[in-house]
Amino acid sequence: MLLNNVLCRTAALRLSSKGKLICQTDFTAAPRKQHLLPHNHRYLAKAFSSLNSSMVKQGPRPLVICGPSGSGKSTLLKKLFKEFPDTFGFSVSHTTRKPRPGEENGIHYHFVSVEEMQAAIENGEFIETAVFSGNMYGTSKKAVENVQHQGKVCVLDIEIEGVKQIRNSERLNPLLVFVNPPSIEELERRLRGRKTETEESLQKRLNTARIEIEYGTTAGNFDVVVQNNNLKQAYEDLRNFIVRELESQQGQGINVSLNRVCDE
Repeated sequence: MLLNNVLCRTAALRLSSKGKLICQTDFTAAPRKQHLLPHNHRYLAKAFSSLNSSMVKQGPRPLVICGPSGSGKSTLLKKLFKEFPDTFGFSVSHTTRKPRPGEENGIHYHFVSVEEMQAAIENGEFIETAVFSGNMYGTSKKAVENVQHQGKVCVLDIEIEGVKQIRNSERLNPLLVFVNPPSIEELERRLRGRKTETEESLQKRLNTARIEIEYGTTAGNFDVVVQNNNLKQAYEDLRNFIVRELESQQGQGINVSLNRVCDE
């Protein structure tokens, strides 16, 4: 109640650096003249300030998005980042696999050797690790903290095994989203269309996808399952879930931007 009484909501419009209209929603503290408050009220104000400060330091809850390769995760995330350019930041994962054409170290992944990965794991530098198609993947603590310190929602695109490791983490308290493809047949068509897989690696991905879909669609394993039969509807479902969750966090005093690029 104290939070709701102190905060007031203001809406404004501004232009982004690219000249696009930004719909801006801010939560700001109502102005008060501190010297006019009774002693006990000044104490409450100080206590509230301390509470709010700790919430800001905590940062917004990370967003974990998971789904089989070819399910459309990357496309959905690109749309999300485009509409909310100030809200999200990617956690760049580590992997021991070789870069694909067009991938850059430090942007798409941190490409490391098996020896480097194993040493970092032994040093306790990772939140989660997994082996997928013979390669090691992992999310480092530093990668998540770097995004949270910017007041942004850290997005983690990770595998099922990684989700199992962090889904009950009190430290992260992540939002869990599973992107479900229309069917295995459609998934195979998409993967073949990429022309980046050998027949052997393709079959491994499809076998893994079947396991992922079974786990991902089991009730209670994820906060929401986004069925990607139609991209427009899938994005709307994803967007509505995230906006609702972030507005709830704002109401709890978490500092997170929900500025979005308005449709022209």
